[in-house]
Amino acid sequence: MAPRHTHIHKFLNETWTSRYHKELNPDLLTFLWSVIASIFSLGGLCGALMGGSMAIRLGRKGALLMNNIIAILASILMGLSYPTGLFELLIAGRFLIGINSGIGFCVQPLYIGEIAPKHLRGGLAMGTSIFLTGGILTGQIIGLRELLGEEKYWPLLLSSSCFPAFAQLLFLPWFPESPRYLLIDRGDELSCAKALKRFHGSSEYRREMEDIQRESSALDGEKPKKPWQLFTDRGVRWQLITVIVMTMGQQLSGINAIYFYATYIFEAAGISAEKIPYVTLGTGACECLTALSCGLLIDYVGRRYLIIGGYLLMTLWCTVLTLSLTYQDLYSWVPYVSMMCIFAFILSFGLGPGGITNTLIAELFVQSSRPAAYMIGGTLSWISFFTIGMLFPFIVNGLKQYCFLVFLLECSFVAAFIFLVIPETKNKSFLEIKKEFHKLNFGRNTRKKETELYERTQLQDEFLKSPS
Repeated sequence: MAPRHTHIHKFLNETWTSRYHKELNPDLLTFLWSVIASIFSLGGLCGALMGGSMAIRLGRKGALLMNNIIAILASILMGLSYPTGLFELLIAGRFLIGINSGIGFCVQPLYIGEIAPKHLRGGLAMGTSIFLTGGILTGQIIGLRELLGEEKYWPLLLSSSCFPAFAQLLFLPWFPESPRYLLIDRGDELSCAKALKRFHGSSEYRREMEDIQRESSALDGEKPKKPWQLFTDRGVRWQLITVIVMTMGQQLSGINAIYFYATYIFEAAGISAEKIPYVTLGTGACECLTALSCGLLIDYVGRRYLIIGGYLLMTLWCTVLTLSLTYQDLYSWVPYVSMMCIFAFILSFGLGPGGITNTLIAELFVQSSRPAAYMIGGTLSWISFFTIGMLFPFIVNGLKQYCFLVFLLECSFVAAFIFLVIPETKNKSFLEIKKEFHKLNFGRNTRKKETELYERTQLQDEFLKSPS
């Protein structure tokens, strides 16, 4: 678990008393704690707005390397806040680590999605979710009282975020830049070929090279687009709507409500307060397990089945959880049903929406639109995260356990949207996926344009396959 908020409250009180020789007002204490907690989301939003531009100007690899410097600086500031008695450093560090997260969620899946061969793209793109959930589980473990959960160790716990940054700074320079970025954005065919040979081997790289050349020819020198340009581009209309629905659906699905209710449900099941942190490890283990399972299944089962199935299962568990919370005082075994629903909901979320959303954003757009799409998706994700954090306490206070009926409707809507709109993207190139959306974006009156696009693609294929 993260350091308990009581430790931070005590630090704020002691710092304020030492500095101004008077007690900290309870209302001001609550305000400062709220700033520390919420500034991370604001930083994430800023990072999401910066990530796409950094990926274009510095390259995918360059942006990731630069992002590690932000993480290390954030760790230093948070670590120094306690010994220096400056809670402002804690606020600044939380803001910077939020920027780091916002950039990372934008650039990392972008890089992985572009370097992966199409038959392994889903599994490799799931790496972001696998290591994210692994990081959450690791944080829960080292935050136990026996490790860094004691009051005197909370600055070290917050500063531990520097270790992944140092590891990436050490190993990432040995990896090539994204081949698609090198050829399509930079026009450097030689470096692209070298990068592909490093990633795919000397005997297997030609197929990927042809796919990248085909996409480059179709784009015909088109420059990377700005986020606002996507809103006026009819050719990506439904892809953009899909990103908006899936990103907001992921954040508003009820996963935050589940974590909010978890402690209450564990207590109702008779688990003592001292043991709840250890039971909470089970939620982190569930997320990590399902992210790993999704990574193994995504390229075999397909994206549609997993994400639709995940939302439908979440709809089911919202129904059961609402009933069990309503009637939990009638029978002694009902709280255990609620506890089972907590884990089942987290498993369903991780199997579908938790991991596949970012993967699909990478696949629905061609090179010129992909960074801007990630900026839009990341911005909406952080805004939704902040909004649900602000509104959720009022929703719970007003609706009690019936708040899960709101999430039930939301999960049902997203599942229906994906079923009706999103095609399967498994084993398809980015140009093939773009063609799938062509009819939705332009309607039936573009048969001629579609035929021309098909004929142009066929000519490119014949040219690339012909002996030089």
